[in-house]
Amino acid sequence: MAASLLLDYPDEDRLGTYLTATSAALTGPQAPPAALAALIGEFVATARAWGARRLAEHYVETFDRRRRCCLYLTYYTVGDTRHRGAALLAFKQALAAAGYEMAADELPDYLPVVLELSARSGDEVADVLLSSHREGIEVLRAALVDAGSPYAGLVEAVSATLPRIDEATAERVRALVAAGPPTETVGVTDTLPFPSLPVHNPLPTLPRPVTLQEAR
Repeated sequence: MAASLLLDYPDEDRLGTYLTATSAALTGPQAPPAALAALIGEFVATARAWGARRLAEHYVETFDRRRRCCLYLTYYTVGDTRHRGAALLAFKQALAAAGYEMAADELPDYLPVVLELSARSGDEVADVLLSSHREGIEVLRAALVDAGSPYAGLVEAVSATLPRIDEATAERVRALVAAGPPTETVGVTDTLPFPSLPVHNPLPTLPRPVTLQEAR
């Protein structure tokens, strides 16, 4: 949940609350492992030192203007191609399978949304979404490290909670780093490069991070 909150746009009205809540969660009996707490705590310290305006400028420069620093997971698998619509639909169906739907003006493959789903629901659907887009998460992490961004620590903490990368996945990461996300493919296929899941009801609400509500 800490990564979900802090990887969202650093809105000046919410940032201070998020940083305070995250700092409080880094200590006590339910705190994350020390190595992960250190990564998150380092970001919190940097965010406080920079302030909301500088952090927001860095956020836009990093995530909106760098192809390899995209927070939308399907961008790494299908890029801005004709397959993007089907990929987003698969994400929407996966959220529905876990019993949630989007209630905010955001795409369902937005990494903070998937992390919030994982934190709030504990559903295996979130694990499937994260693990099947592991290559993209690793490309994002590496690109943030190369850019010297404080956000690198947050993605590294997320990556550390996922299964270890095998050599085949590592090779796909290297290829994706070298080539970048797809730009277009020839022809249309119904086959997506990650699993899709069946839809189940009921559908509670999945708004932007920290505003997730369950149906009553």
